[in-house]
Amino acid sequence: NAMTFHTSKISRLLPLTGAIAAAVLLSACGSMMSSPAKSMYSQDSLPDSIKVPAGNKVAMETVGVGEITYECRDKANMPGQTEWVFVGPKAVLNDRSGKQVGTYYGPPATWESSDGSKLTATQLAVAPSGTGNLPFQLVKANPAMGSGAMTGVTFIQRVALKGGVAPAAACTTANKGERQIVKYQADYIFWKAAYTTHTRSPAQRGLPPGGGGFAATMRSLFSRGPAACTPCPTPLAILTTKPLWP
Repeated sequence: NAMTFHTSKISRLLPLTGAIAAAVLLSACGSMMSSPAKSMYSQDSLPDSIKVPAGNKVAMETVGVGEITYECRDKANMPGQTEWVFVGPKAVLNDRSGKQVGTYYGPPATWESSDGSKLTATQLAVAPSGTGNLPFQLVKANPAMGSGAMTGVTFIQRVALKGGVAPAAACTTANKGERQIVKYQADYIFWKAAYTTHTRSPAQRGLPPGGGGFAATMRSLFSRGPAACTPCPTPLAILTTKPLWP
């Protein structure tokens, strides 16, 4: 009868769905094992004052290559004394493959993406990075102008510095107003909020660690072992449980 036919059909489907589930799980594991390890940026070795707070993630890594202009000027509130004063930077921003993705210039210090979006920032901290090098720097990004790669940037770190300090040449009243250009290089690491109202964390969405989706559900189930569920759901039940794709 119809009931017998329906039950028979379901029983034939169970091995198939189980095989599909196993294949998907093995495929996911295989791809993770075979994928070469990608070098991830880490701020662990940086001074604490330069570290970006939790709740943010790296959005873009760039290498700034360019120059900084200094001018010989009077020292503030010190009549008759002079010093080299930072005027502004001019650099190209390249990605890790060497392709230009933006520019950095000032004043005011401005980071501009090749897509036209740009931003300025407020300095939060600096820390020594070695003799002859500009200091490490952490800035808090102001709201971006335009829509693009700079949209949503929260912090920018200046790290991996080479050169850029004031000229060694004399700065006196005799050459006051003279400008000199110094070459430099630095990595600019752009950070954005890890989760926004549009990309909430798995916990915020009521999902297991690792997020939702079929593969995540299977990982969560199998990682906990047989004791995780009594009785454990069949592959068909897992496939039909909602929501699997939030």
